[in-house]
Amino acid sequence: MIASRVDIMASITDPNMSDTFTNAMEEMHNKQLKAFGEIIDATTELCQSHRQFVKSAQDTCLKKCKDDELLFETLQTFKRDLQQKNTLLKEKRCSVTEVMAEIQQKEMQKEEIIQKIDKLKEEQAKRKELIESQNRANKDRLKNLQKARLVFQDHLGMEIRTIISKTVKGEKLQFVFRNINPSDQDSAYVVTMGIKDGVYQIVSSDPALECLPALESRLQETNNLAAFLANIRKEFISRARQ
Repeated sequence: MIASRVDIMASITDPNMSDTFTNAMEEMHNKQLKAFGEIIDATTELCQSHRQFVKSAQDTCLKKCKDDELLFETLQTFKRDLQQKNTLLKEKRCSVTEVMAEIQQKEMQKEEIIQKIDKLKEEQAKRKELIESQNRANKDRLKNLQKARLVFQDHLGMEIRTIISKTVKGEKLQFVFRNINPSDQDSAYVVTMGIKDGVYQIVSSDPALECLPALESRLQETNNLAAFLANIRKEFISRARQ
């Protein structure tokens, strides 16, 4: 123990030993400085690399953000266009529906018009047939009138006149009977009649006969004008003898 202290004291007092220690300390200091320098260089390089990575990441993020914004705007534009197209499509559908409804309505109207035309054609055909039938009946009645005229005018002194009535439409026939009243052979007894829709109609008689409606009904049932005129003459004779 005492020897070690002596050696240490000897080393401190030794000038060579002091230089050795100083050199060792400087060498150690230099090594530490070199190590610190290397650490600083590595740190600086790492910081630069980190800055470059951060800048690259930031640029990538900015570019990504711009791309996302552009994509979002594009999506919004597509969305607006789609909404407009949907609106136009709805309007077109409504227009098509209205047009189809109008077409259907016109088709229905067309069918109704065709049915009305067919009905009118049927009615016209029936009316034509009825008119032709009435004309044939009127011709037959005219023939009967002519025959009755010949019989009554030549043998019974009856005169047939055609008159225009102010109260009843169409021409009327007036049958003037004479040789009725023995005391006055020229005295006129008159019955006026016409034909409407193929049916005989009695307008009046002078003098008036109470049985005239019954005689008219029988005439309309039988169409026997000669018998009607004969019965009228009998009624006038009976009336004259009262």
